[in-house]
Amino acid sequence: MSENYQTLLQKVYEIHDIGKAMAVLGWDKETNMPKAGTEARIQQLTTLRRLNHAMFTSDEMGELIEKAAADLQDAPYDSNEAGLIRLLQRNYKEARLLPAEFVRRVSEVSGKAHPAWVEARENNDFAHFQPHLAEVVKLVQEMAELYGYEDEKYDPLLDQFEHGMKTAEVRAIFNAVKEELIPLRRAIDERGATLEDSIVHQPFPIDKQKKFARYIADAVGYDFSRGHLGTVVHPFATSFSRNDARITTRWYPDFLNPSLFGTLHESGHAIYEQGTHPDLARTPLARGTSSGIHESQSRMIENIVGRSLSFWQAHYPKLQSLFPEQLGNHDVVAFYKAINKVQPSFIRVEADELTYNFHIILRFELEQAMLNGDLAIADLPTAWNDKMQELLGVVPKTDSEGCLQDVHWSRPMFGYFPTYALGNLYAAQFYETAVSQNPTIAEEMAQGKTTALVAWLGENIHQYGRKFTPAELVQKATGSPLTHESFMRYVTQKFSQIYEL
Repeated sequence: MSENYQTLLQKVYEIHDIGKAMAVLGWDKETNMPKAGTEARIQQLTTLRRLNHAMFTSDEMGELIEKAAADLQDAPYDSNEAGLIRLLQRNYKEARLLPAEFVRRVSEVSGKAHPAWVEARENNDFAHFQPHLAEVVKLVQEMAELYGYEDEKYDPLLDQFEHGMKTAEVRAIFNAVKEELIPLRRAIDERGATLEDSIVHQPFPIDKQKKFARYIADAVGYDFSRGHLGTVVHPFATSFSRNDARITTRWYPDFLNPSLFGTLHESGHAIYEQGTHPDLARTPLARGTSSGIHESQSRMIENIVGRSLSFWQAHYPKLQSLFPEQLGNHDVVAFYKAINKVQPSFIRVEADELTYNFHIILRFELEQAMLNGDLAIADLPTAWNDKMQELLGVVPKTDSEGCLQDVHWSRPMFGYFPTYALGNLYAAQFYETAVSQNPTIAEEMAQGKTTALVAWLGENIHQYGRKFTPAELVQKATGSPLTHESFMRYVTQKFSQIYEL
């Protein structure tokens, strides 16, 4: 390994450590920090972001990257060294496009917008959040111009989360999914069979929900010796290293699904981070390669595993033992049907597998409208409700269960939402390939185990971190580019059986 590469690594480690220090402060801000500490925490994070950005975008850093790249020009494409150089070159070029003053504003605006969103959501007060959202939209509009684009203004924002994918490609994929999902939904509606889901809408003591959450996260492969479960308004996962990957969830005293499937979802994210190769530690390679690939891991654990009959045949007795009054008189099939009921819902994170993608399409279209100036921020609640009626046939009674439900617009994260639906497609394609290569995975699922599945994911996805682009990784793991066909085969078979189509 060349001296230039070693010098570069030391600088990368320093920048990485500052980034993780920010992540720790961010975690604490979301989970433990008193509200009175908000202003000071914003100042702390802003200082660290400014230092981090300055270090990474310095002329010195650029020279180190290029000197190391010259030394490693003959390194194998799939080596850690070549992968790191490619990622650093791309990130450096993009980071240099954002002035330090802009980075400072992003931190300040986001720091103030998040608590405003929490308060607005709690009080159903969109007017309280509106000026903050207006500032966020200004930031993403400016960001798109700073990055530059050839086709659509949304392209450079999407690229930050799903590198290499264009808005037009996402639109085409979503249209293809919608074209096949709508007939399936219509067939279910015409079948006229109503699944009973009152089983999950009962009083569920939160202390017992917490106990089961830890049990089920461990069952799917989340390592608590390298993790932690916290409570937040909007669930998320974060990692400070492969040995410290944390998850969160939220608890409803009269509804089991949010904590249960929120825990499974975030466990999938954290298992990915825990599975990155140790040799990638303290570098930007030690993360998921894209938001879509990351979502594939969480959606796979939440839905393909966590909403399957075979999985619950093994774990339902434990759930019954914690809630004998609520579940003692309901068998596992009744529970399985309840957690897979197809019904338009107001809340994205509580949506069933068939209607979930419509929630993403809604946000994808509204983000573009706000970004392009076609939708005034004040008109967002009405536009949201109109699209809910158009895509799902329901209208939220409040903005809290409508346009205020997600945390993402309290930060300049336009371009992120589409990756949730892409994650569903990646997940089905990965799982279909995994089972075809190792039938033991399906056999273990019947016993409620995910050991073989997590091992396949670790070997084919997790260990690589960000060494490959999303397109390279899906081709490498499955032998073909991303397609919606695996997802449609999965949901068609599953829901045709459930609804006896």
